[in-house]
Amino acid sequence: MQYKTMSLELLKQRPQLYEQLRKERKLLAAMETLALHLKSRHEAWKEQLAQIASQIRPGTEPHQLASEALEIALQEVQGSLPDASPEENEELSLDQAMAYVLRPTPPA
Repeated sequence: MQYKTMSLELLKQRPQLYEQLRKERKLLAAMETLALHLKSRHEAWKEQLAQIASQIRPGTEPHQLASEALEIALQEVQGSLPDASPEENEELSLDQAMAYVLRPTPPA
């Protein structure tokens, strides 16, 4: 599955955010930004898990590490999305949504 597809699915899990971005014609930009963030987190986790595995679990298959890294990255990115929608009269701008999504995450 592609990063963009996964990012779009993450946004769809937040229907109010998804609809607001769609109505404002910012969904594509948000999805692409989220996909880049997901990819960078996936790559970072792959590197980290590879280092750990070489010491703890030698012989672990690279595709298994990549799969585990993707699961962690998805959970991390999903957790960074706003849980609640903004107040009814308050609109969430793309900049605000992306700042929230891309806020620093704790080190792995």
